[in-house]
Amino acid sequence: MGFIDGSVVSLAMPAIRADLGASLVDAQWINNGYMLFLSALVLLGGAAGDVYGVRNIFAGGIAVFMATSLLCALAPDGSTLIILRAAQGMGAAFMVPGSLAIIAKAYPPAERGRAIGIWAAASSLTTAMGPFVGGLVLSFGADWMWRVIFAINVPIGLVALIMLFSRVPADRPSVARKLDGPGAILVTAGLGLVAWGLTAFGLPQDQRQMPPAVWLGAGILLLTVFIFWERRARVPMVKLDLFRSRAFSGANLYTLILFLAFSAVLFFLPMTVVSAWHVPEWQASLLFLPLSLLIGGLSGYAGKLADLHGPRFLLTAGALLVSISFAGVAATMPLRMMWSVTLPFLVVMGLGMAILVSPLSTAVMAAAPDADSGLASGINNAVARAGGLLAVAALGAVAGIVYSNAIGESSVTVEFGALPRQPLEPAMEAVRAKAATQAFQAIAVISSVFCLGAAIVGWITQPAWNHAANAPKGGPVDSSGTN
Repeated sequence: MGFIDGSVVSLAMPAIRADLGASLVDAQWINNGYMLFLSALVLLGGAAGDVYGVRNIFAGGIAVFMATSLLCALAPDGSTLIILRAAQGMGAAFMVPGSLAIIAKAYPPAERGRAIGIWAAASSLTTAMGPFVGGLVLSFGADWMWRVIFAINVPIGLVALIMLFSRVPADRPSVARKLDGPGAILVTAGLGLVAWGLTAFGLPQDQRQMPPAVWLGAGILLLTVFIFWERRARVPMVKLDLFRSRAFSGANLYTLILFLAFSAVLFFLPMTVVSAWHVPEWQASLLFLPLSLLIGGLSGYAGKLADLHGPRFLLTAGALLVSISFAGVAATMPLRMMWSVTLPFLVVMGLGMAILVSPLSTAVMAAAPDADSGLASGINNAVARAGGLLAVAALGAVAGIVYSNAIGESSVTVEFGALPRQPLEPAMEAVRAKAATQAFQAIAVISSVFCLGAAIVGWITQPAWNHAANAPKGGPVDSSGTN
């Protein structure tokens, strides 16, 4: 639930905006409110499991997630939905690491690394399934059907709670320590200010409360303070010593760059084809079906290859394939040929993602001590979600600027990614569709360049593989990865 809900709203966003009268900035923060708290608090959620018991925190996270999902389904306007999505992200941040901790405790040390890798691949798979699931739900009714996407989490959560309490024994807290509350506040505020600063670049001058650079500077300052705090904290949320490893730092930089690009396309492409190409949601959802199938079908084989030969080549090749696919989508967007042109390029994207997600987990865990494998995986997952947060903020601003410039002096008042409340005249509709296509082209080009950069980072930072020396062995981990 935690990962799929981060991406499921992408296809539903035109319907959400039409039903609630939400703006482009509202749309960005309906996504980013969730991503901000998930990425910033997921490590704190893991530590809470160590202090208060994994099952207790996992159950609490599910309960909060269920309650906020129901409230999201009842949201009367965009501002309320943003606040509720933020609360939902908090619930997910305490729910997600609990699942990892339960997996870690269920497997012996020799098999734990592979189990954590499968968990990480599953998180990528469920993220990719989001638009597909959203499209299926929206195909059954009017604009208000987006509310079902959130309401369905309630019965799923109830089943999860029943299984949790019937099959997972109660556990005692594994450590007696304080949670890193100041660190959590600093990283959340810092990421939030950076994301808002990036978003503000896309706002008209008269709607900016202050220059975007001020927001960015304040966010970067808080993140810098966060790093200093973590260096001096008695029980830090993040072990910064892990980043002394070139391979670990490189794998996380690779993750940030790649998932920034991937998340941008995952969020804005469905919005574009539904709102500008007038493709029904259920058809648009099929664009991402190959991605889900390929990740589900090939991740295991890619993981085995990475265990035998190392992740370096697979990380590089996967990112290059994704870069090529995004470049192809950008070049062919004006054709508006979804089935014969856009879909094949997205199959290439799916192939690239399928061959890199498991090797990425291998690279992360091989670069960290066995006792920190859980923490290393948690950090990498948080970095991926932070990439999605920054992608929607920054590239949403780019899309808004390109769209506004393309519209020019025309009388079109519909924002990028929104559905017109009333049918437009053919000439105005043509201008709007062309402007929206150009806006997404800009996103796809930038995303392609980022993926190329990720490929370079993967090749430069990951070492040549010695299976006996580098293969992740697994080790005793707790829910935050620290003992």
